[in-house]
Amino acid sequence: MSDDIEEVRGTRVVLRFHAARCIHSRHCVLDRPDVFVPNVEGAWIHPDNATPDELAELAHNCPSGAIAYERLDGGVTEQAPKVNTVRVRENGPLAFRAEVELAGHGRMLRATLCRCGQSKQKPFCDGSHTAAGFAASGEPATRSSEPLAVRDGACVVTPMKNAFLKVRGPLEVVSGTGRTLDRVDKAALCRCGGSQTKPYCDGTHRTIGFVADGE
Repeated sequence: MSDDIEEVRGTRVVLRFHAARCIHSRHCVLDRPDVFVPNVEGAWIHPDNATPDELAELAHNCPSGAIAYERLDGGVTEQAPKVNTVRVRENGPLAFRAEVELAGHGRMLRATLCRCGQSKQKPFCDGSHTAAGFAASGEPATRSSEPLAVRDGACVVTPMKNAFLKVRGPLEVVSGTGRTLDRVDKAALCRCGGSQTKPYCDGTHRTIGFVADGE
């Protein structure tokens, strides 16, 4: 278990909180303040205050995947979505809800990946876009695209060194309000923050000296 993952075992569910991936969307403390109790000393995660189904819903509402769970009651665990999506968040990260294979980090079903270029936890968002005053629309123009023959399955995301996020696999690009912007099976998504064609890369990373680990 990584040092930044806090694990709390209840009678029916194990909850795990991955601090490095949290973008402080606050769904957890707003939806169930009896399970995730903010601003207290000592224990702050209380899985026995909710049913396994309620805890699963709470985790599924966490866009970053910072909250994960393991059911001990024999119930169904989180399943891959029927449609892989990445939501372009207003002035914020790229929120994946997909069967993501993230190079160097393994498989995940939810992830928020940095697109401002400022995160200290790249490729993950750490909230730095707020302090940096990052401005990027969550409602870019719709592109003409054909329906995908397959809408689910593995979507491989590879951060490229000093460059974009390379995506290979079925993915629907969705606006912050849920509008379908594009349907792709390969794409280069901007993560330097400078592209004029966000959420897609236009090569600006080369001219602004963007530096980030990758392949």
